[in-house]
Amino acid sequence: MDRITTDLLENGSIMKGQVERLLAKGIAENLILRDITLSGFMTMDRLIRFIVQKVREGEYSLDIIDNYDYIQESAVLKKLAQELDLKFVDLDSIDMNYKLISKVPLSQLQKYNAIPISMDDMSITVAVNDPFDIDAQEAIQRLFPKKILKIALATKKQISSYLYKIALKDSVKDLIGRIRDELNSITTLEEQQEASSILQLIDVILKTCINSRASDIHIEPTERNCVVRGRVDGKLTEMFIFEKDIYPPLASRLKLLSNLDIAEKRKPQDGRFSTSVGSREYDFRISTLPILYGESIVMRVLDKQKALVKLEEAGMDAQSYQKFIKGLQAPYGIILVTGPTGSGKTTTLYGALNELRNVEDKVITVEDPVEYRMNLIQQVQVNPKVGLSFADALRSILRQDPDKIMIGEIRDQETLEIAIKAALTGHLVISTLHTNDSISAVPRMADMGIEHYLISGALVAIQAQRLVRKICVHCKEVDTLSASVLEEISESVPEGTVFYKGKGCKECAGTGYMGREMICEVLNISEELSTLIAKGASKEAMLEQAKKEGFIPIFQNGLQKAIDGVTSIEEVLKVAKG
Repeated sequence: MDRITTDLLENGSIMKGQVERLLAKGIAENLILRDITLSGFMTMDRLIRFIVQKVREGEYSLDIIDNYDYIQESAVLKKLAQELDLKFVDLDSIDMNYKLISKVPLSQLQKYNAIPISMDDMSITVAVNDPFDIDAQEAIQRLFPKKILKIALATKKQISSYLYKIALKDSVKDLIGRIRDELNSITTLEEQQEASSILQLIDVILKTCINSRASDIHIEPTERNCVVRGRVDGKLTEMFIFEKDIYPPLASRLKLLSNLDIAEKRKPQDGRFSTSVGSREYDFRISTLPILYGESIVMRVLDKQKALVKLEEAGMDAQSYQKFIKGLQAPYGIILVTGPTGSGKTTTLYGALNELRNVEDKVITVEDPVEYRMNLIQQVQVNPKVGLSFADALRSILRQDPDKIMIGEIRDQETLEIAIKAALTGHLVISTLHTNDSISAVPRMADMGIEHYLISGALVAIQAQRLVRKICVHCKEVDTLSASVLEEISESVPEGTVFYKGKGCKECAGTGYMGREMICEVLNISEELSTLIAKGASKEAMLEQAKKEGFIPIFQNGLQKAIDGVTSIEEVLKVAKG
C-alpha cells in the first residue's frame, strides 16, 4: 500500500472496508486513493488538507505528490501558501520580466529551481517550489544582496518550463544582439528591408517550430515581450520569448515576405509565402489581427506532402475507408465531412480529391483560402472584396462543365442550395459542414432552409470526424483505469482489455503524446435512410436505422483505437464522448 493511503487508514480518515471493496474489484493498490476520492468517500479538498498538514509537520516532503498524478501540485501549493501566509503565483498568467532574470546567472536559477518575478525599490519576489528549502533561499538572497527577499510559490513544472525558455532565449542572444546593432545603424526603409539578421531569426523560428511538429506559429506582442508559440498536436506551447523591441522589425519583415502592407496596422490582413526549411519546401499562410499591444500574427504551416496523404494513412480504419470510398464512387450527389474547427476536415477533403483526380474528369474546387495547390484540379480562391463569394463562384463553376466539385465550407443557405442543385443535376459535390456528428447534418441542412425531399435526394454519405492524440511510442506504458471509467465503458469493451498511456518523456516534451490521428464515423445513405430523411424523421429514428445497417458511432471507433493501443482512453473520452 502507498504511504498516504496507509497513513489515512491509520488515522481513521478512510475505512478498511472501503479499501477491501476496491481491492476486491481488482483496483491496483497504488490507485486505491484515486478511486476513494473519485467515488466521494473522501473529497480531494480533505486529502489536500491532510497532505499539507503532514508537509508542515515535516513527515512528508513536497516530492511525495509526484507519485500521484491525480493530485494537482497547484492545489497543494495554493493550500500550503495560504497556511504559510505566502503568495501562490500562476506563472502563465503574468507578463514575465526577462530583464530582471538576465541580471543573475541562469545556472544558479536552474540549480535552485527558482525564478525572480518582480522587484521594487525595497524587495525582490522570487518564485520557488519548496518553501522549506532554506539553503536555496540563502543562496538566492546572495544573488540580490541589496534587496529583501520575498518568497512566492509556483509549481515545479512551470518554473522548469520558464527556465527552459530562458535557456532557449539565451541560445539566440548573439542573433538578437546583431539585430539590435543593425536596427540602430539603419536610417532608411530600404536598408531595413535588406537587413539580414531578422531573416536569420525568422529562419530559426520556422526551423524550431517545424522540428517541434507545429501546425501553426503564433507571434504575439505583450506589454513587455514578444511571445512565439507553436500549436503541437492541437495544443499551444511557447517556443521563444524576446524583448518587445524585436517585435516591430519581425512583424514588418513577415509582412514584406507575404506581400502585405507594412504601414497598415489597424486592419486585419491575409497573405502567404513559401520557403525551404531544411530540405523541404513549405507554404506559410499568414494572418494579422490588430490587438492591444500591436498585431497578433498567425502562420499556418502548409506542408505540401501532407496534401497528398492517403485517407488510410491519416488514420481512417479499413471499414470506414471502404464506406467513404463507396460514397466517392457515386456518379452524383453530395458528400459531407463534418466536425468542429481543427478536426482535420480540410485534410480529408484533399484526401478525397486525391482519390478523385484523374485526366478524364474535370474537378473544380472553391476554397477560402486555397491551402494546398494540386495538379489536375482547377482551384478557385474566394474573394468577397471583388464580389466572388462561395455562391458566386459555384454559379460560375456550373457553366464550366465540371464532373466533380469541392466546396471548402458550406456557410450559408445560398451556397447549400446551389450545392444541392448541383448534386441533383449530375455532379458529385464534396464539402464540409460544422456539426457534432454525422446524423446532425440532416437537421442542420433542414434548419438552413432546404426541404427534406431535396436533402434525401442529394445526400450520398456523411462523415463526422475528430483528431485524437497518439500515445508517444518512446514512453508508452500500461494505463490503470479508475472504477468510474471502467463502469462507463464496460458495455463496449471486452473484459481484460489492456489500455495504454504515455508517461511523458524528452521525445514528446513530457506530454505523453506524439502526433494525431483521425477517428470517424461514416454514414452511407441507404434507400431506407433516404425515405426516413424525406419524411422528416427524428435523429433517434435515423440513428436506429443506421445501426441496423452496421453504422459504427465515432465513440466506438475511438474506443477501438484505445483498445489497439494507438491512443489513451482519457483522450477518447475527452474528444469523442457526446
